[in-house]
Amino acid sequence: MDTLTRDALAVLQPGFTGTTAPAWLLRRLGEGLASVGLFGRNIASPEQLAALTAHLRAERGDVLVAIDEEGGDVTRLEVRTGSSFPGNLALGAVDDTALTRAVARELGRRLAACGVNLNWAPSADVNSDPDNPVIGVRSFGADPQLVARHTAAYVEGLQSAGVAACTKHFPGHGDTAVDSHHDMPRIDADLATLRARELVPFRAAVAAGTKAVMSAHILLPALDADLPATLSPAALHGLLRAPVADGGLGFDGLIVTDGMEMQAVSGTYGIERGSVLALAAGADAICVGGGLADEDTVLRLRDALVAAVRAGELPEERLADAAARVRALARWTSGEGAAEEGTAPAPEVGLTAARRALRVTASPGHEPLTGPAYVAAFTPLANIAVGDETPWGVGAELARLLPGTSTGTYGRDAARAPDVLAAAGGRRIVAVVRDAHRHGWMAEALDALLAARPDTVVVEMGLNAAPPRGGLHIATHGAARVCGVAAAEVIAGAA
Repeated sequence: MDTLTRDALAVLQPGFTGTTAPAWLLRRLGEGLASVGLFGRNIASPEQLAALTAHLRAERGDVLVAIDEEGGDVTRLEVRTGSSFPGNLALGAVDDTALTRAVARELGRRLAACGVNLNWAPSADVNSDPDNPVIGVRSFGADPQLVARHTAAYVEGLQSAGVAACTKHFPGHGDTAVDSHHDMPRIDADLATLRARELVPFRAAVAAGTKAVMSAHILLPALDADLPATLSPAALHGLLRAPVADGGLGFDGLIVTDGMEMQAVSGTYGIERGSVLALAAGADAICVGGGLADEDTVLRLRDALVAAVRAGELPEERLADAAARVRALARWTSGEGAAEEGTAPAPEVGLTAARRALRVTASPGHEPLTGPAYVAAFTPLANIAVGDETPWGVGAELARLLPGTSTGTYGRDAARAPDVLAAAGGRRIVAVVRDAHRHGWMAEALDALLAARPDTVVVEMGLNAAPPRGGLHIATHGAARVCGVAAAEVIAGAA
């Protein structure tokens, strides 16, 4: 196979279906494919994942095995049980960078033990819009300086375990009201605001040595009036790559695109044209495989890149440079990026962080629950990044602490207070909500429930944007499994 075709394969980061490596994927690794992306559908257990990555490395020893493992609400490693680590908002609420570093290191240690060496994390987005439908608790917070120091700590912790960090979503997805999985978000901030807010955490990540940065499919007219950041030379080459002395961030590592099948790009440009434009703009690795996960997609993209070079639309040296950056990161993970020695595993650090992140407000006269409770889980539709297959809430842990506790799930079309009251009977009610400020139906159901039962315990597992209410109010700052465990301990008086 010629060098041009091998380079075109090297810049792709595709996914696949199933928990074993398909024959086509192994064959393409032998032909030059240098990266593979893993998702929840590929993981059944740590042992199975380790066997899968070992199979991939038997075909190509320096393959980059990437995963979208933020911890918190976005987990692939523990997609079936919920994460053992709280997400970014919880860590930001504690605001202890040493704790953030320790959490990221333990997460990285577990990934490395399973053979994963590139993590599409952390999210460095400043969540300046509380109605943001896709970032929210995935951000460390709304203060650029707080987000910056925790982004740097996360990068340092993760990479100390030998796993490359991929800081996202450049140049910042926090001020959006649209999910780029579905449409093109637009941020109308001026360049001065962008530099003082969105770019602050990315500067910190670059200073901390992040090995990769992921671009966002967002339109920032002050930077580029026509092209989203992933496809914009002004964003990738002129801002992210440009020297600090010229107003850029001076980043020299790997630039990875967000998923190219997301509608913000695929719906306007198509994945083939979008991939060519992204490489030409300065991206080095094309992430595809969250929704498209087959050999045909890999071949279509490979052939589109080769054809673009031959047609003069994509400089051959740009493709070669991108492929070289992918291979350079693979060498780092295989050699100099080895985990630091001398630090023992810290299996309880995630639960410790979740407990510290709780914000508990008790009304006068509130008493811990001592008997069975009724958990009313008001469940919104999950965004695609989080997924709807990961369990969340406090019901399972509360049933263990308070035997006889049961849970009812209430969605947009079934959130009626009388139904909750009837199901609860004489039991205390625990209302579990997630971003109640963003969902009118949820807020209305909670209002009616509290009017009838003021002693209701309220657990907010999303962004805590409303005043505390109820007999006991617990803000967990995320919906990871350990956040639910920590909240249940308080409810049952076990904390």
